[in-house]
Amino acid sequence: MAALSLISAGQSPPPNSPPPRSPESTQAGAATKQKSENPPPASSSSGESSSKTSIIDISPPVGDLQQHPESEAAHETVNELKPWDPHRAAKDIEVGEYYFKRKNYRGAEGRFRDALLYKPNDALATFRMAQVFERTGRTTEARQYYGDYLKILPHGPFADEAHQALDKLSAEK
Repeated sequence: MAALSLISAGQSPPPNSPPPRSPESTQAGAATKQKSENPPPASSSSGESSSKTSIIDISPPVGDLQQHPESEAAHETVNELKPWDPHRAAKDIEVGEYYFKRKNYRGAEGRFRDALLYKPNDALATFRMAQVFERTGRTTEARQYYGDYLKILPHGPFADEAHQALDKLSAEK
């Protein structure tokens, strides 16, 4: 204010003084200062974000375990998220088929296992795993996977072949 009164009296302000302000800008500055000193009240009583208290429920729906007693969730005590990537599973199946055709059963088994990791209960990967186990002489695992395939697709494209293989493996027992 002193600088403004000096200018109106015809004198120049001191060299390091701030530029003069009009009365309107002084009032606006005071209102801004008052707003910054008094922040708006928080929407919650604790002053924290409501997103911090949100809990996501990943448990199965009510009655789901009773309706699907054969599912993996019925036998697990911990609900853990597993990787899900059907595109990667399809690629693993494709490469597994390549190895299987060339009788590289070890490579095929690894790829089919990976496919089942990224897409559990995939019918084709399950069926091919059964074939790998049958060709490598692991009949117990082969029977298990053929049975799993028939649970997934009881009337699927390989159902007849799975039934024949199960009959053959049971007879060899």
